[in-house]
Amino acid sequence: MNKDSIIVERTFNAPITKVWSAITNNNEMKVWYFKLEAFKTNVGFNFDFMGGTEGGIQYLHLCEVTEVVEGKKITYSWRYDNYPGNSFVNWELFDKGEQTLLRLTHKGVETFAEAGPDFAKANFVKGWTYFVHTALKEYLEPES
Repeated sequence: MNKDSIIVERTFNAPITKVWSAITNNNEMKVWYFKLEAFKTNVGFNFDFMGGTEGGIQYLHLCEVTEVVEGKKITYSWRYDNYPGNSFVNWELFDKGEQTLLRLTHKGVETFAEAGPDFAKANFVKGWTYFVHTALKEYLEPES
């Protein structure tokens, strides 16, 4: 594993089918993730979206699905329009019965080093930690 890779893990109190749907169904993704125009779990599917820090510069993200193991794993490339670098975001799910372990790995963030301070590894860590530990948790495990 590349020392520059970001790994964020969390066990959710939700079955694997529910977590898979949350990370691959565009209608669900729009609730907790990015507002994608379209998303499909087909290798070669391209998607893009605008994102950045709240109130800050927004960047056009360009992504392509590169690997799918239905119900268990999806990987897509992650780069920015008109900026150097390319990376890969991998979502893996592990069935724990009524619980699911999610492991998000973002490889290649070091390739964005020349793009400026907005692309620092710490910003990616902060973003993925928020999405996995706050946004997705609140979506999958709403408080009663």
